Amino acid sequence: MSAVAYVDGAYVPLRAARVSILDRGLQFADSIYEVWAVRGGRLRDEAGHFARLQRSLDELRISAPMSEAALGAVIRETMRRNRARDGIVYLQITRGQAARDHVFPSPSVRPTITITAKNLSQAAIAARAAEGVNVISLPEARWARRDIKSTNLLPNVLARQAAREAGAFEAWFVDPEGLVTEGTSSNAWIVDAEGRLRTRGLSHDLLHGVTRAALTEAARRLGIEVIEEAFAINEARAAREAFISAASNPATPVIAIDGVRVGDGRPGPVTLRLREEYLARG
Repeated sequence: MSAVAYVDGAYVPLRAARVSILDRGLQFADSIYEVWAVRGGRLRDEAGHFARLQRSLDELRISAPMSEAALGAVIRETMRRNRARDGIVYLQITRGQAARDHVFPSPSVRPTITITAKNLSQAAIAARAAEGVNVISLPEARWARRDIKSTNLLPNVLARQAAREAGAFEAWFVDPEGLVTEGTSSNAWIVDAEGRLRTRGLSHDLLHGVTRAALTEAARRLGIEVIEEAFAINEARAAREAFISAASNPATPVIAIDGVRVGDGRPGPVTLRLREEYLARG
């Protein structure tokens, strides 16, 4: 079966999907995106992702191309056409197509919307969680509004490539004070010496992770204390456990940071318990 994309009102073969070279998403990264996990044919944490999508649009003053109900229907049809049962949905909305100019185009310019859906190997994701991943740290080099899910991701791309070349799965950004902000496509967590979960508090410094919020709720159901407080990269290296969270990688254990073993160098019990609780509520 050939993959299908939704592009501005039409379902088209992915290989034939096109947007204009004058689209502001291409010219300026003047666009936002959202990613939903799909589990058993259902959108995971659906409401949280729709809320974050609307927030990103509002912050960049891009009009929603359709109502939430209509968008949900289009997403589900895209899933159906791609037989996406366990994977992800990727949505992107740009300010639209207009003559190249840094200022916003006329309000009459309609946003461009594209949606794709695909399955991911759940066996590979489970194996990653069972084995744990390595992380490197890099200086923070991104713009100041990381809370907006913008497609302006070049620093993330360069950092992720640096991680790949170092034999790591993810890179954590570290601010000038030596505190971890987040990963290139994930939120960062540790289990400290007191057994508490710590993750940086919400601000403009990091993406307001939907999976992060769901894991916070899962931890509280389990009676695990959650502290929304920044931690230093040196604290992370010395932590009992560390992990990352994202829609496609919920509570994935980190077993080494910059080549330094975290804990005993194996996925930790708190992380795995939290992951199990989160997945059980799928």
